[in-house]
Amino acid sequence: MTQTFPGAAARRGVLAIDEGTTGTRAGVVLDSGAAHEVFYRAIEVSHPDDRSVEQDPMEIWTATLDVARRAVARAHEDGIEITAVALSTQRATVMLWDKVTGRPLLPAVVWQDRRYAQELTAYEAEWDAVLLARQGRPVGARAPFLWVARQIAGHPEVAAAHRAGRLAFGTVDTWLIWRLTGGAVHATTPTNAASTGGYLLSAHAWDEEWIGRLGFPLDLLPELRSDDGGFGTTDPDALGIRVPLAASMGDQHAALIALGGLAAGQGMCVYGTGAFVDAATGTTPALPRPDITGVLAQPGRRQGDTSHYSLEAYTSTAGSALRWLCDDLGLFASPKELGEEAGRVPTRPGRTPRFVPALAGVRTPVWHPEATASLTGLTLATTRADLARAVLDGIAHSVCDLIDGVADTMGAPFTRLRIGGGVSGSDPLMQIQADLTGLPLERVADSATASLRGTAYLAGVAQGLWSSLEEAVDAQPRGRIFEPSVDERERTAQRADWRDLLAAHLKDPALQPDPPHTPH
Repeated sequence: MTQTFPGAAARRGVLAIDEGTTGTRAGVVLDSGAAHEVFYRAIEVSHPDDRSVEQDPMEIWTATLDVARRAVARAHEDGIEITAVALSTQRATVMLWDKVTGRPLLPAVVWQDRRYAQELTAYEAEWDAVLLARQGRPVGARAPFLWVARQIAGHPEVAAAHRAGRLAFGTVDTWLIWRLTGGAVHATTPTNAASTGGYLLSAHAWDEEWIGRLGFPLDLLPELRSDDGGFGTTDPDALGIRVPLAASMGDQHAALIALGGLAAGQGMCVYGTGAFVDAATGTTPALPRPDITGVLAQPGRRQGDTSHYSLEAYTSTAGSALRWLCDDLGLFASPKELGEEAGRVPTRPGRTPRFVPALAGVRTPVWHPEATASLTGLTLATTRADLARAVLDGIAHSVCDLIDGVADTMGAPFTRLRIGGGVSGSDPLMQIQADLTGLPLERVADSATASLRGTAYLAGVAQGLWSSLEEAVDAQPRGRIFEPSVDERERTAQRADWRDLLAAHLKDPALQPDPPHTPH
């Protein structure tokens, strides 16, 4: 898959690599701030059992190498000078490898893995409040450090490598930095470390008390550097070039930069399989609230010696609901057809049918991981258009719950919200979303390369390609604006109706009466 952007000048640029859960892409981001051409290669995700999710670290490396080399070759053909390399990655996927042979010792454990989720509940009473205060997230269901402790205890090869000082541990960024520098650098950054559940927000340090409590050997922790702290130079044997590896970020954090989330209150919503809502909160962390679940505090970026914080909320059901209806059930030929059908139905509070898209549980505004979806209010008069509208309404309300949760945790409204991702291409959904939030929503012109561009901007500022992140972001073309088309009274009625529906479906008294809400 390639993407070409007309008018891109053959000048200087940053080679940006974006290693995601299902595929890796790479391309040169030019000094205009636009991506020149992007190359993509899919990677596999395996599910050994219902709770385990794994990947092959070598496949991640070879896919990264393939697309990066293709991007370097295209830049050479077009006379583009690559001044630096920047990296964005899936965040909490972890692996173990032998530093001498360079070979992984086990499959990587992907961020979606929940094999220790039940066991972790035993820590919640003692540790949740502690971790929320200093890490911005509770114990949760993810256990990279516990996994490592179990592998050392249960695999003689892993234990032997650790005793011999040959064992290396890291998230995907650590693995790729190590490979790209020929084994010279073993490091990670705040935007990756935080997702493991082991990063102290205000101290820019590992939470050694908690990590040690899980049995993880502290000598295996990678060095913590700023996201733009520099990670040595690339090994010519890897990419054919020796340039600074100037920046590394978690993918959602990089996307937040590219979508303009630089100052407090500026945010993004990216619609894909699920939906992420992120907002910058300034240089002081805005910590989670006990009455709003699923909103996590994290480092938005650490630039130089300054941490810029953010909040994030996530729902696993957005594009997955459309794919389920279209591909699995065959009720619509495509998401595009579903959107066209939904556009035939006018908005009105209390209409039927109603769809709660909890196909993989609910996180925000209340935590119900076991929740299932519902489709109610069907009558003989229900049409395909009514069903399509109910689906888009349900997705938009779920995303609005994330937006409300982040805004209420900030204690202030969003000052700007830019949207992207494949599902954001649905005009009817975006209009419904604008109506429910009461905010003008800007659909960015090129969200597919947001993670690539964001980490490239950070690297480029560090290397002097741009004077500031604002300069790089502001140079990008503006997207389409979706303005709210309903008044505040109707919006309030629709949101209240949704909360009643959700409370009844989840049988959760926490949703009654209405939760605290910061007006937008």
